Amino acid sequence: MAAELVAAVGGMTVEQINASQMGMKALGAGIAVGLTGIGTGIAEMGIGSAAVGAVAENKDMFGLALLFTVIPETIVIFGLVVGLLVLFL
Repeated sequence: MAAELVAAVGGMTVEQINASQMGMKALGAGIAVGLTGIGTGIAEMGIGSAAVGAVAENKDMFGLALLFTVIPETIVIFGLVVGLLVLFL
């Protein structure tokens, strides 16, 4: 029975198949978190420089500038949640 299973899946054992599936899950989770991190970095690039310029001109804009720089960082949290869901479900 086990020899037929190994031959049916191209010479891979059940342990090798499980390890390969876990590796693909880890790769997908890493891609999800990595790409959201890159996207957040690109968003922060423009927002951060504009926020520093606004605060340099008017000190009362600090709270609003801080809020605008924090908003894109939630994207990384969403990517982390998706990565954890892919990894553990």
